[in-house]
Amino acid sequence: MSNTEYLSATMSVDHTPDEVFAAVTDVRGWWNQNIIGDTAAVGDEFVFTDDVDYAGETARTNKDGIRFSRFRITEVVPGKRMVWHVVDSDLSFVDDRDEWTGTDVVFDITADQTGTTLHFTHKGLTAADSECFDECSRGWNFYITKSLPQLITTGTGLPFAKYDA
Repeated sequence: MSNTEYLSATMSVDHTPDEVFAAVTDVRGWWNQNIIGDTAAVGDEFVFTDDVDYAGETARTNKDGIRFSRFRITEVVPGKRMVWHVVDSDLSFVDDRDEWTGTDVVFDITADQTGTTLHFTHKGLTAADSECFDECSRGWNFYITKSLPQLITTGTGLPFAKYDA
């Protein structure tokens, strides 16, 4: 990957595009069980946090991580594409805490005779310009290449555990 390319990950499975798309919309099943909001239709908004003590945008502890990110779904083409726009974020592990704000998370799905491939891109995050690029790449790669395919193939992904209030 060159320094000007956006953060990306790819995975392939022997399942249909509709099955892959359904799994992408099940954000709680592969990324985080604490997602607040709807995650399937244009206009849906949802909040992610990796804080285990506080849910949603109330996450304000000093530990390193993603305090919260609010996403709005801006494009949905069933079986083919989904786009999340980051409308607000607070990343405590980088100096530019709102680095994700204004970026787009894109899921492009294609099929061929061997199965279905998902191309993931976090547009707006580049190696040259993004402070979180390395750490965010590790995180997204895990969820896109490990957790999401496991959800598709077994019915159980590897998301952040449920917040226990």
